[in-house]
Amino acid sequence: MLMVVSQRFKQLKLQSQMIIMLGATAFLQTGLIGGFTVLYLSSALEEQMGQRALYIAKTVAAMPEIIRAVEQQDSQTLVPVAQRVADETQAWFVVIGDKNGIRLAHPTPDRVGKSMLDDDQDDNAQALNYGHDMIVRADGSLGATMRGKTPIYDSSGENIIGIVSVGLLLNTVFDTVAAYRNTILAVITLSLLLSVTIAIMFARHFKQAILGLEPVEIAHLYKERDATLESIREGIIAIDINGKITTFNRAAMSTLQLDPDSRLLGQPISDVLPGSYMLEVLKTGIPQYDQEVRTGPLTLVVNRLPLLSAEGKVFGVVSSFRRKDELDFVSAQLTRIQQYAETLRSQAHEYSNKLHTIAGLIEIGAIEDALKLIGQETHDHQQLIQMLLENVPDPVIAGCILGKYNRARELGLIMEIDENSRMVDVPAAIPREKIVSILGNIIDNALEATLRTYGNGGKIALSMTDLGHDLVFEVEDQGPGLSDDQKQAIFEKGTSSKMEIGHGYGLHLVRQFVVQLHGTISIENAEIGGSRFCIYIPKHIQV
Repeated sequence: MLMVVSQRFKQLKLQSQMIIMLGATAFLQTGLIGGFTVLYLSSALEEQMGQRALYIAKTVAAMPEIIRAVEQQDSQTLVPVAQRVADETQAWFVVIGDKNGIRLAHPTPDRVGKSMLDDDQDDNAQALNYGHDMIVRADGSLGATMRGKTPIYDSSGENIIGIVSVGLLLNTVFDTVAAYRNTILAVITLSLLLSVTIAIMFARHFKQAILGLEPVEIAHLYKERDATLESIREGIIAIDINGKITTFNRAAMSTLQLDPDSRLLGQPISDVLPGSYMLEVLKTGIPQYDQEVRTGPLTLVVNRLPLLSAEGKVFGVVSSFRRKDELDFVSAQLTRIQQYAETLRSQAHEYSNKLHTIAGLIEIGAIEDALKLIGQETHDHQQLIQMLLENVPDPVIAGCILGKYNRARELGLIMEIDENSRMVDVPAAIPREKIVSILGNIIDNALEATLRTYGNGGKIALSMTDLGHDLVFEVEDQGPGLSDDQKQAIFEKGTSSKMEIGHGYGLHLVRQFVVQLHGTISIENAEIGGSRFCIYIPKHIQV
């Protein structure tokens, strides 16, 4: 039977199970509390009734007329007095006996003159022989009662001459308890209904908190999550609010070169990855994207995102990472393609304009002017290319500069390159794509600032040197310049002097790359007007 009930219970939905369990718990709790209350009330009323009976007995024993009548064995005086006291105090009986336990007063006349030994012999002896006051619950000749017994002393107060026994029927107690029991049952019923209502509300809230899923569905999702994590080539590690690892995949173990048999779950992230910035994200709640981290011989590209509750509080952090060398090849190829494409596009556009000009000169018969333009164009371009070949032998950096030079001419601007510039000693350890990204974004920023402020004919200046321990790049523009506040804020993500949406990321990326290369960047007032950006990148670094 229990097996059948258990099986059917398991087939119920989670919400129904929770309502049944919480309702049963509430029923047991309220039932136990109610039962205890009834028992405690019954015991307290009986004790109170016993004290009242003893108090009446002591009052009767102290009455002078009772003392005299007992000394004189005067039952005729004692019987009406005892009856009057019983009526006034609503006692069931008041019995008075002499020192031998012979009844001198009793509600039933036939019992007067007979021994009290049949009514609580031991208790009577305690009162008559030792003078003890007694409260007892007994079933005597008049029914179940709470009895209070006390000795009667003579006029001197030294000798025991009799005993008074006052009884209050327990029916009064039972009636009182029954009246309270109904009230208690009503309260228990209301409490049970309230508890069931709260159980239903709690079950619904819990159901919403787990997105309406059943335990079986949650188990399936958990397995799917594990399978998904293992299928991802990136390493994944997650920690809880205490900084302990809650999730990881095999790619993480492999990438970090950890023992595959080690137990990571529940381990502090600071023990597994000392110095991990996941704890910083846990404190600040600020995500970190595309951070380069060196661990042993490896360089990793890491993203760290905080896990936020519905209230916006951080309750954990998840980190994804991948070996940088797996991304470098694709990134380098893409950078080269972009630079070559930019160079070719600018050159094509520039030469298209020149060809149209030459064609126009020929059509109007200005042959000498056409030849002069062709010679001047060839001379300027060949001079620039010759300078780049001699002073900037790296094809990626030279291609970037040539592309920006042509871009400036296309915009109607002049890009002056210091003839003493030199960029020959560039260590192989410094990624070329980062230098190109830094230089390209700074030049683009200078071109846009100059074009907006100065217009056609505006100039930007580029100088660079590899002398000493640093690679130094300086870019000047004829833009509006920057205030001290702007100099501090311009490298923040999304900060831009342009109104169009989508700007404000180039200089932020520049600062990220400069920091990753352990370099510095500063902004000064330029000699040609506008701003001068100075970038210093140390040659001997570990990246």
